[in-house]
Amino acid sequence: MTELLAIGTQKGLFLAISHDDRQSWQVSSAHFPGQAVYATAFDTRGPAPRLLAGVHSSHFGPSVAVSDDLGETWQEPDTAPLAFPADAGAAVERVWQIVPAGPGQPGVVYAGTQPSALWRSEDGGRTYELVRGLWDHPHRPDWGAGFGGQAVHTVLPHPEDPERILVAMSTGGVYRTSDGGTSWAPANQGIKAYFLPDPWPEFGQCVHKVARDAANPDHYYAQNHHGVYRSTDGGDSWQSIADTLPTDFGFAMVAHPSRGGTVWSFPLTSDGERHPVDLTCQVFRSTDAGGTWQPLHAGLPDGRYYPVVLRDAMCADNASPAGVYFGTRAGEVFASRDEGETWSTVAAHLPDVLCVRAVQV
Repeated sequence: MTELLAIGTQKGLFLAISHDDRQSWQVSSAHFPGQAVYATAFDTRGPAPRLLAGVHSSHFGPSVAVSDDLGETWQEPDTAPLAFPADAGAAVERVWQIVPAGPGQPGVVYAGTQPSALWRSEDGGRTYELVRGLWDHPHRPDWGAGFGGQAVHTVLPHPEDPERILVAMSTGGVYRTSDGGTSWAPANQGIKAYFLPDPWPEFGQCVHKVARDAANPDHYYAQNHHGVYRSTDGGDSWQSIADTLPTDFGFAMVAHPSRGGTVWSFPLTSDGERHPVDLTCQVFRSTDAGGTWQPLHAGLPDGRYYPVVLRDAMCADNASPAGVYFGTRAGEVFASRDEGETWSTVAAHLPDVLCVRAVQV
């Protein structure tokens, strides 16, 4: 088996490949050198894995590039693959998320952008149409910008019902559709927005990331701007699962790809002190759906550690046992081939890591 790891950074996309069950890695030179890559995805629904990258050029703006040969060649349309219609009065600033739909929708790919918008592709991610139902939502004028901008950063198509999609944004919170994107409703009950006059609003929360449980597609885990939550009713309500974490602030939230109840996070001290808890490089894992959390750090750097892990800079693969990966703003990438028990270094001295995605083929 071959393991593929896509590492999006502030200055290009790096591809790491392992042919020995994730024990050693070969890391490529930069694709799209000098360009920020905030989103990557592997689409394994076809005969060969397709790699998609949300690339941002300071000269030409954002785009989505597609490769069917693991980066040997790339294709981009002559015109911008994501472009607002003239009546929207907006321009795409950045692609934050790329997500292939389920196997029953071959060719369908979703993208989340800044400003907060959802896009749908029916040609494998080459060109996209704006999902007007979310863009035209009456709440949109009141969605604010988080520290990283106003963006749809989580897109979760339901694996059993293609009409159902959950998205999350900073700021704005969680929204759902059950009719394929025609209409949307907020789903934030129980998620706190401590920074607002009313800390329990219908919308306006700064949700950092949402992950779906592998065993039950209506169970979700959310990392909020101070708050870690679980929903067991498809997002109708959320309950805190932060009690045994050392802090409730962070960006990443990753669910096990095949086993229910297992999730990983990388807590940070607070929004005012954005460094690892106790200045220790450690991942926290729960195997009981957030009831309890345990720190994991065997093989990770010792001593005082300051780098941050961003919302999409942590992921799991589809192998057994599952591999877990994260990259830091110091340009390091770490991998675990045993679900977080032990760790090794994939790469160091890269530019700031913005996103990682992994798949075994």
